[in-house]
Amino acid sequence: MSLVYPGFGFEVLSRDPGSRARLGRLTTPHGIVETPAFLFCATRGTLKAAGPEDLELAGAQILLANTYHLMLRPGAERVARLGGLHTFSGWQGPIFTDSGGFQVFSLGHGSVADEIKGRRSNPGNRSLLKISEEGAVFKSYVDGARELLTPERSMEVQRLLGSDFAVVLDECTPFHVDRGYTRLSMERTHRWADRCLAEFERHHEGRQAVYGISQGGVYPDLRQRSGEELSARPFFGHAIGGSLGAEKSQMYEVVEMAQAALSPDRPVHLLGIGGVDDIFETVARGIDTLDCVAPTRMARHGWALTRDSPNWRINLMNATFREDSSPIEAGCDCPTCRRYSRAFLHYLFKAGELQAMRLVTLANLHFMTRLLAEIRAALAAGTFAELKRAWLGR
Repeated sequence: MSLVYPGFGFEVLSRDPGSRARLGRLTTPHGIVETPAFLFCATRGTLKAAGPEDLELAGAQILLANTYHLMLRPGAERVARLGGLHTFSGWQGPIFTDSGGFQVFSLGHGSVADEIKGRRSNPGNRSLLKISEEGAVFKSYVDGARELLTPERSMEVQRLLGSDFAVVLDECTPFHVDRGYTRLSMERTHRWADRCLAEFERHHEGRQAVYGISQGGVYPDLRQRSGEELSARPFFGHAIGGSLGAEKSQMYEVVEMAQAALSPDRPVHLLGIGGVDDIFETVARGIDTLDCVAPTRMARHGWALTRDSPNWRINLMNATFREDSSPIEAGCDCPTCRRYSRAFLHYLFKAGELQAMRLVTLANLHFMTRLLAEIRAALAAGTFAELKRAWLGR
């Protein structure tokens, strides 16, 4: 099987001499993405508390939307009838859709990020009915209907949505499962990947490119094998998924081992990671793009990202900000910092005003796009190590 991706491209512009970090450029039918880049998560086709115009103003380059949620509501077929996700959502830049596999995992094991990052939690209410070679059977959270997500259906949904980048269906294994289950799950993911590629090729019209997903948990030999399997297939790019370990140091080790096994000439995306320290450490290990809900989710709960804090965030709900007349971040030119004080934002949250969530979301969007722009500038100038030390102290 061979695939050509007209209208798509990836080139490495420069490499950091002291790490695996690289400056690159992704070309898509909906525009250029300068890498390293951060993807904001428009899970249901939109960001909560912000619109496409806000993203454009902040300098966002590309969004991630979720296959699982959009297939349930409003439905991929409806989105297609209404012109595809770009037209439907109003965002005209590139869109990356995940496969729904992460949601398969969360339904099966009762949690999401806690398990991926090694923290056990209450399994809660599980909607997954069965994971088999065919796919995943689950109950819709919208209406309780029985749904089947197969590799073929995942690719069909992403094709109907019209995203620029589609991802193969995988089972995302949690940290607590043993090596034996991790191996079997990885092997099934590889078989699903072949079915995804076959389905993709049957309908390939040059408007979409497909990513494979590295699995194998925390096990070096499995990550190596998965990387070799993916590199032998005609994917446009690679994504790193699955369990990344119990703590940050292990996560960085897993990312490094997974990335090292993948084709060096293809873009590599890291799924679900987006802390400031995580961005620097994973970019240093060769990651080109990342996505995470954290910047916008934190904003809705009063957490503002700022370089002025030792851990790069402040909780505006805290009483210490009641009479703080300074902006979230000194010198920031985002709409929120230009006009509003920490005290006013604190008041809005305490008063339950919806505007609070929007204003802090805008600030966090600008923080993230500035951070990635700084990283790209440092890579271009050969000063990435110095920038990393300035931010992280290491």
